[in-house]
Amino acid sequence: MAYSQARDFMFCSLCGTMLSLVSPKYAECPLCKSKPSAKGILGREIGYTITAEDIRRDLGISHVSEEMTTKESAALIKQTCKSCGNQELEYSTRQTRSADEGQTVYLRCPKCKWQGSEN
Repeated sequence: MAYSQARDFMFCSLCGTMLSLVSPKYAECPLCKSKPSAKGILGREIGYTITAEDIRRDLGISHVSEEMTTKESAALIKQTCKSCGNQELEYSTRQTRSADEGQTVYLRCPKCKWQGSEN
């Protein structure tokens, strides 16, 4: 089969609607009922490449980076830092395992930048 870069052969030249191949001899436009020859359609194929970024953009999902533990997004907890003894740690949670298991809690000391996690 021939690979085609131009995709206009799939659409009606009169109204722009996608053509339906109804027989080996002709295609039909479901909107305006024109019947162009199938000669330009048969034996051609189109390939598509879809990336994860395309899917996120189409679904309106923002890309979440692993470094979301900033002062704006992290909450404070009264827990002693294992490295410097600071009495408050920043924490954030993320569901890293299956849904029937608990969230992973990420801890970070704002003073010495120590990082740890609890499951």
